Amino acid sequence: MTRSTDTLVLVNPAAGRGRRKARLRDYLKRLEKHIGTFEPVFTARAGDENTILDAALARGVTRVVALGGDGTWSAAADRILANGRGRDVVLGLLPVGTGNDFGKSIGVRHQNIDAVMGAIAERRTRTVDAGKVNDRYFLNVVGMGFDIAVIDDAATTPLLRGDALYKFCALKQLFRFPGVKLGIAEGSNSPDTWLETLMLTISNANYFGGSFHIAPKAKLDDGKVDLVAIHDAPPLTRAKLFDIVGKGKHEGHSKVTFRTAVSFSIHFQGTLRYEADGEVYSSPSPIVVTSIRSALRVCAPA
Repeated sequence: MTRSTDTLVLVNPAAGRGRRKARLRDYLKRLEKHIGTFEPVFTARAGDENTILDAALARGVTRVVALGGDGTWSAAADRILANGRGRDVVLGLLPVGTGNDFGKSIGVRHQNIDAVMGAIAERRTRTVDAGKVNDRYFLNVVGMGFDIAVIDDAATTPLLRGDALYKFCALKQLFRFPGVKLGIAEGSNSPDTWLETLMLTISNANYFGGSFHIAPKAKLDDGKVDLVAIHDAPPLTRAKLFDIVGKGKHEGHSKVTFRTAVSFSIHFQGTLRYEADGEVYSSPSPIVVTSIRSALRVCAPA
């Protein structure tokens, strides 16, 4: 095969806490068989993705293949959209991260990797919505509250990974996290609801935290985001909620609020830390999350 010059293969060797080097090597070998020879570009530190992607998009690449997890995939989507290339660049995703949550919603999994590679090679895509939080694009979910406490805890828990890591840290934080008061509004309106909240997520896709089916009815092509607010509760009730959220059976529970809209703004006192596809940010009030309809072409198996 000839060398693929219109393709950027972006590799995050730290994805999955750097524990998936064998999978990375395997994927790179398989990918070469599918698309021809290429020179992969490796990130060395957080934030490298932005510089690498901006330079590649400026020189005219039309296919980006991102080997990593939700953070790497999200960075690729953000730079493609920020550069106005959502229509003419296809994005391929190869799962080597900790959760790979967005992949679960679009059919990109290690278990069907040959079909995923085929879709990338043939540029067989699905046009999907993206989300935008303040001035950054994302693919999967924005979370605040308990979610941030779990991410912080996971960063200091060295022996676990994947679903087990998130569930272990989440179980600890069920008895530690103090809760947060949040106001919910559609669009730029004033809040119509204030809640003492354990966790609030606004989702473009269905899963987060490795396997939590947080937004069972979210669709990637409806031009809307799905808000799920889990109300604060005593520890034992939190534990029960934790169990049913993991199974995607929390709709209709008295301690859970579901809402769907094109845009939400979340209000609070002072500043608040939140995560977008696993990367943590801080913002003054309000945090505004909007669906960008039919934003991006993502390679996906049939």
